[in-house]
Amino acid sequence: MPSDRILAQKQEQVKNLAEEFKSAQTLVIASSRGLTVAQDTEMRATMREVGITFKVVKNSLALRAAQEIGLDELTEVFVGPTAIAYSTEDIVMPAKLAKQFAKKFEPFEIKGGAIDGVVSTLEEIDRLASIPDQETLYTQLAYVLNFPLTKFAATLKAVIDKAEEEGKDQVMDVVAPAGATADVSDETADAATAAEVTSEAEAATTTEESAPAEADAEAAPAE
Repeated sequence: MPSDRILAQKQEQVKNLAEEFKSAQTLVIASSRGLTVAQDTEMRATMREVGITFKVVKNSLALRAAQEIGLDELTEVFVGPTAIAYSTEDIVMPAKLAKQFAKKFEPFEIKGGAIDGVVSTLEEIDRLASIPDQETLYTQLAYVLNFPLTKFAATLKAVIDKAEEEGKDQVMDVVAPAGATADVSDETADAATAAEVTSEAEAATTTEESAPAEADAEAAPAE
């Protein structure tokens, strides 16, 4: 029968595992049967670099820890040599790296896991692993935000190249003809408007001058 000291140690281990499982954004449970020391070392080092914890656990302790936080459905996966990978900050990378190593090392096989505190199927973990990681998403976002500036820079460069080809000293010399045409059109429109106003004014003056004469003619007595 285990001593009180051993029981206390196991209880502490279960408590720690339960806290790790609960704080994990994504928890991946895999079979570690047949992994070599070199393979295990490579996986630990690679995951550690991106903030992922990877370690082999004892099934009895891991199962009790899972049950303490309501992950009873994981009972079936804690069979045989078991390793876990999890992160408290990145929800994608544990699944992504686990999937990569499952392809690289044949003995390593994903058995199940939990995403954001909910027991997940292998299909759900696989879909999660297909999502781009944070660095890739940030790169894509930066590209989208910078695209208008990039397009403007390309357009400006094309104008400068055209100016150089035509022997122009200034970029505005290339753009000026279009602007000049617009100015001429504006001047023509202004002249037409002025002529129309003048014509209307002259017509009004003629009408005013003829009005008194017509009035005198009507007022004169008939002979």
